[in-house]
Amino acid sequence: MKAFQDYYPENVAHCYGCGTLNAHGHQIRTYWDGEETVTRFTPESYHTSVPGFAYGGLITSLIDCHSTGTAAAAMYRMEGREMDTLPPFRFVTGSLRVDFLKPTPISSAIEIRGRVKEIKGRKVIVETTVQVDGVVTARGEVLAVQMPDSFGATGR
Repeated sequence: MKAFQDYYPENVAHCYGCGTLNAHGHQIRTYWDGEETVTRFTPESYHTSVPGFAYGGLITSLIDCHSTGTAAAAMYRMEGREMDTLPPFRFVTGSLRVDFLKPTPISSAIEIRGRVKEIKGRKVIVETTVQVDGVVTARGEVLAVQMPDSFGATGR
């Protein structure tokens, strides 16, 4: 099964968090799991804030990219379309809130789950949870805004 990010056209596939064309990035892979979306990411030792725990920027970037991918997939689903149909839905972050509940260990895979809270026009609100071994360590909410067709077209 293809991940949401596999459908991103080349001009928007360079994102550090979710771009399949960014060899140095996280390259997260997001899928539907019923009404939720799921991404699993295994941190490396260099993602450390203090020994044994992930730094907040990693958690934030995972929430960010998971949520914008979820927004795109939700729009396709709402319209009853496959993710490889035109015109494409691509989203950028309008706002991002993260609540850190507990330190996130880097000893196991991190699971990010998203749920669409609201779709209104070109905006999608996605609620996310971050967990390790079943323990929720962070929650986030992203307002994802549909990208204009011209965004990313010229590389500027």
